[in-house]
Amino acid sequence: MKLYSFDGIDAGLDLVPLAGRRALDRAGFKPSLEAWRAWPLELRREIVAAGSGPAVDVTRVERALFDQAIPRLEPVPEPVLERVPDGISRAFGAERPISEAVWAGLSPLDRYALSKLAERGKADRLAAAYVEIIGHSAVSTHLAPSGGARMVDVGQKPASLRHAVAETRVRMSQEAFDRVHSQSVPKGDVLGTARLAGIMAAKRTAELIPLCHPLALTKLALALELNATERAIEVRATVEAFDRTGVEMEALTAVSVAALTVYDMLKGIDRGMEIGPTRLLSKSGGRSGDFSR
Repeated sequence: MKLYSFDGIDAGLDLVPLAGRRALDRAGFKPSLEAWRAWPLELRREIVAAGSGPAVDVTRVERALFDQAIPRLEPVPEPVLERVPDGISRAFGAERPISEAVWAGLSPLDRYALSKLAERGKADRLAAAYVEIIGHSAVSTHLAPSGGARMVDVGQKPASLRHAVAETRVRMSQEAFDRVHSQSVPKGDVLGTARLAGIMAAKRTAELIPLCHPLALTKLALALELNATERAIEVRATVEAFDRTGVEMEALTAVSVAALTVYDMLKGIDRGMEIGPTRLLSKSGGRSGDFSR
């Protein structure tokens, strides 16, 4: 059961909290304040709990209120996810910006709460809600309002084909390069081992990078090529997934771990190897649009 501090409503639920209003709006119920206060506390808690989750279970609300004589209205839709509604941007103003990235990272209840407050336009409530709901998220989609790191909620984003290509290189001494070329490295097959390491790492990116989402990759191609002019091994990863977030980190992780594996296998020959630059070459899919160098 979610209660906001700025709403000024405690667990006694003498007033209708925003989570309760969301549940009632989605189900099309419009009880008076007197009717709300007449309901048993257990029933009021049930309604607030129904409005606190990712999606309102309208059937649950209707079942809880089936024996109550309450006026019915047209159900109120949830605020759109794709963009910040103009009314909300106007209500909060330039001094309290809400970017599309931050908006998309909010919970459905948070978006509903901001929408409701924007309709009423009370300056003190808008300011308090901004601090509590947006907080540090105004400058980072990966910070919770309290300032702690968080994983961005992508549950409501539509799945789409995500594609990313990344590259890096490992420069080395002539001796180390010749050993790789002649396949005479004491530790064995450098290119094959590095390729396997990069593939394994990409599949475990969410375990290595704290705020990444676990993804089911549909394509992961890792190529390692010898560049005699530069005395380098060039590493390139191509990654795809049909999912709700991008695969840039998987591609970058793949080439990074592959390069580290090259270093590990050749460090007995050349400890002065250099890795990089490591960079994203292109990405496509998602609302942020395509990128290409």
